[in-house]
Amino acid sequence: MAVISSSTNQISPANERLYHQSALVGDWKGNWAGNNQPVEFKVVNIRGARAQVEYTHNGHTERGFAEVQGSLITFGGVTVGTKDGKNMVLLFSFGGAGKQTANLEKQAPPASDSRLMGSWGGYSSDNGKSASFKVLSVNGNEAEVSVTTDGITRQGTGIVYQNVIMFGQSQIATDDGQNGKIIYQVGTKSFMVPVTKYPPADSSSSVDRTA
Repeated sequence: MAVISSSTNQISPANERLYHQSALVGDWKGNWAGNNQPVEFKVVNIRGARAQVEYTHNGHTERGFAEVQGSLITFGGVTVGTKDGKNMVLLFSFGGAGKQTANLEKQAPPASDSRLMGSWGGYSSDNGKSASFKVLSVNGNEAEVSVTTDGITRQGTGIVYQNVIMFGQSQIATDDGQNGKIIYQVGTKSFMVPVTKYPPADSSSSVDRTA
């Protein structure tokens, strides 16, 4: 069993280029090939050689850590893999008695997650202020964020409420997932900066340059 240190808390760039492991993360639902019973496999996150997963079958859910090997995840007798990030094959092997397969489809993420995720920035001509807000991950009612206001960057965990993230003396809100506003407080004064979401393409180009 590999020892997981705090530094291996995400997918390594090398594994992502080879195996596209990020495509495995998400909620997958489908049916067994034989009896058409529903089955669900959720990959919460991948940290190095381990993945946090939830496996729901026959009306009950098993939760735990699975082993990540390249583009496959193994959890007990279950092995899953995807080639296109949209469809997943699930293979269940029970001893020497036989095997069972299921075809699963990735479910769309909750609207609030997809709307808030990404990098935001803007400038207000009303008060001459600029601000940026980066949402690194959203997990339930918590979000890992990085906020830059008045040239100072702060990073940590914010609180998610619907389509608003509150972090320290600042918050970001969006209605449509493309346009929003950052409100932050300095002393007794509050400043509002309109922001837009940056396209995500620039992150992949930076990976290519370091390859």
